[in-house]
Amino acid sequence: MPGDNLTRIEAQERKALVSVTSYEIALDLTTGPESFGTTTRVNFSAQEGASTFIDAITSAVHSITLNGASLDPAAVSDGVRIQLDGLAVENVLEIVADGAYTNTGEGLHRFVDPVDQEVYLYSQFEVPDSRRVFAVFEQPDLKATFQFTVTAPARWAVVSNSPTPEPTVTGASATWDFPPTGILSSYVTAIVAGPYVSVHDELTSSDGRVIPLGIFARKSLSQYLDSDYIFEKTRQGFEFYEKHFNYPYPFEKYDQLFVPEFNAGAMENAGAITFTETYIFRSKVTDAIKERRVVTILHELAHMWFGDLVTMKWWNDLWLNESFAEWASTLATAEATEWTEAWTTFQAMEKSWAYKQDQLPSTHPVVATINDLEDVQVNFDGITYAKGGSVIKQLVAWVGLPEFMLGVSNYFAKHAFGNTELSDLMVELEKTSGRDLGDWTRLWLETAGVNTLRPAIETTADGTITSFAVLQEAAVDYPTIRPHRLAIGFYNLHDGKLVRDHKVEIDVDGERTEVTALIGQGRPDLVLVNDEDLAYAKIRLDEQSLAMAMEHLADISDPLARSIVWGAAWDATRDAESSASDYVHLVLGNIGSETESTTIRTTLSQLITVARFYVAPARRVDTIAAVGDGLWKLAIDAPAASDSQFQFVKFFANIASTDEHVARLTGLLDGSAPLEGLEIDTDLRWEILEGLVLTGAADGAAIDAALANDNTSNGQQAAARARATIPTAQGKRAAFDSLVASDTLPNAIVRMVTMGYQHVNDPASLEPLIQPYFAALGDIWENRSYKIAEYIVMGLYPAPLASTELVDATKAWLNANPDVPALRRMVIENLAGVERALQAQHRDLD
Repeated sequence: MPGDNLTRIEAQERKALVSVTSYEIALDLTTGPESFGTTTRVNFSAQEGASTFIDAITSAVHSITLNGASLDPAAVSDGVRIQLDGLAVENVLEIVADGAYTNTGEGLHRFVDPVDQEVYLYSQFEVPDSRRVFAVFEQPDLKATFQFTVTAPARWAVVSNSPTPEPTVTGASATWDFPPTGILSSYVTAIVAGPYVSVHDELTSSDGRVIPLGIFARKSLSQYLDSDYIFEKTRQGFEFYEKHFNYPYPFEKYDQLFVPEFNAGAMENAGAITFTETYIFRSKVTDAIKERRVVTILHELAHMWFGDLVTMKWWNDLWLNESFAEWASTLATAEATEWTEAWTTFQAMEKSWAYKQDQLPSTHPVVATINDLEDVQVNFDGITYAKGGSVIKQLVAWVGLPEFMLGVSNYFAKHAFGNTELSDLMVELEKTSGRDLGDWTRLWLETAGVNTLRPAIETTADGTITSFAVLQEAAVDYPTIRPHRLAIGFYNLHDGKLVRDHKVEIDVDGERTEVTALIGQGRPDLVLVNDEDLAYAKIRLDEQSLAMAMEHLADISDPLARSIVWGAAWDATRDAESSASDYVHLVLGNIGSETESTTIRTTLSQLITVARFYVAPARRVDTIAAVGDGLWKLAIDAPAASDSQFQFVKFFANIASTDEHVARLTGLLDGSAPLEGLEIDTDLRWEILEGLVLTGAADGAAIDAALANDNTSNGQQAAARARATIPTAQGKRAAFDSLVASDTLPNAIVRMVTMGYQHVNDPASLEPLIQPYFAALGDIWENRSYKIAEYIVMGLYPAPLASTELVDATKAWLNANPDVPALRRMVIENLAGVERALQAQHRDLD
């Protein structure tokens, strides 16, 4: 990677020397398609005579003036940092430079809409990329006010953190002089500019202020913007958070901007949230995606308090920002919107992600050791978000929701516009709950790994329970045994439905916890440890409960309980405790009546993984065909126009493999054999075409024809993915070379190429690319931006091969490259996935 790292020690040393008051930043966005003008004036105090540096990734530096004295750019700037020596107690620094636009989603991203050739810009600064746009002390604990002045084409809209002023127009250009922001960390500042179309509304905050609301989208997508619904969810979120946090919204306005080629779901810029455009629905999407958009909207809104108002001192507490927002947005979604089963969604998706991440060799404590910025980048993972959110849920169960919310409210009031550490929050929670959280913090936040819980039950001949215990296990490498607050549910079959008849809530601690409250109860048909999903732990079912679940999973009446059982079956398959083939039969036999969209989506994704990677290789072809047949039957049997029908067709297209599958897809695409209620809209048409490409029934000419009919950014991305799916060695090599031999493709296309590259039924086409992959890694890591490198390193790894040859080649590369820790972590994670697949394949032979 470029020499732009920042270590924690450097940040601590700089914080000890410098206190920043304000930034005045002038950007000229009229200077051409490659670069923009950037002038930064910083007012800061320092220890007299001290030396430090300011961050500024620039393409050129024209002048540097410190306290009225000119500094030679050639002597003090290396294009990444500017050295500052002989500081005064009070300092004024002015830097005039050129910044470079990116197409990687980092810094100031520039996008040209293929529909109308309009230019759109947006900033993405987390973690260390505000320095790509202006000179800045790039660390979260050096907060300041920011005053932006932006010159851009007069017909554009320009949005930042402060309310948008009336521009001063000069010919074809205009200048927007934004008022100063409140005190912010640089990573949550924002600039968005272009001919965006906007819709506006307002709401009244709990303190009586009128908060302007805005929603923005590209012109060519604005017809699909369902702004009324987005405003409704925003209002519901404001009301929920202001009530429960007991602190009014801390900023002056709230804009939500849907921007192109975004790397993440969204970003919590203060008062100017940026979202991925995939949340503008030009075609039908699953209910899972609709719900996820709501959770994302409320996640970013939660950050206005937790992250923007009160910010971590250093990135080791990044988890707390993200985990709190994950937990709070799920709670708000479940209690303030129509998506009342949001905790089921959390269990199905977030916890599955967390358990997977926590079993990788790269797992780490929730409070991770963050030595430098590269550590931060790789820790945007399932531990930071999903495990952290799960642990917050467990903490709430441990201290009580009212006590937790009161502690959070006190935390906001005490630390508003400041920086904190984890201990600052825990102090407030200990006060409100009366619990000592020292041991809890150590066991849950400072150790890695996931525990496994299973029941141990003894009964009399007539089924009366004489002994009930919860057994807790830990991984050999991460042996921590933790306290859990959880529920145990007893489920019995009534009129064809498995219904909970009894529940106890207990504290589990140690390797064996006796549950005396259940002695004397009749043994139920199914015992569910961690009912209601309070605890963060993998669970196992006892033998009798497992048999009942396998036969009657679809008959469990509660969707959250069903999701827990689905998750237990998946975990057992991943851990090679049960066979991959059994999992295939379980899913195909029970998923048809599942009501929760995210549970369907997650389970079918896992089914595809099992069929392609986890079944014994000798069974792979037949299993893939059987899964395709099963999904098609499920689609036929599903209610017309239902979410489940839609999902079954999408996954059928993804795994199509036989001539009959080709005929089914062709009939859907040309309309000769439709399914009642299923509309073949633009995006579904692309997915069906990709399925035909996967089977060899469609080629590059068919992709070109489809692109001619949909020459949009969405169409270009879908075409790139479909082209990379071509199931030949030549097709895979072309996809590989398009990313490795050239660095011109934008981030969204890079990501889609990697997805198509990995999309195989027969992985043999990837075998010739093992050595080229490892040969390319060094250059990719050294010369691409972090996000592009991540896409390529993870996405071009030929994981579908799941072979000992790939394992050996990966280990050889790791042995030969000991000194690139962030890159090694990605490769190690790739290797772990292959080794797990090989274990599952071996188990499937039994």
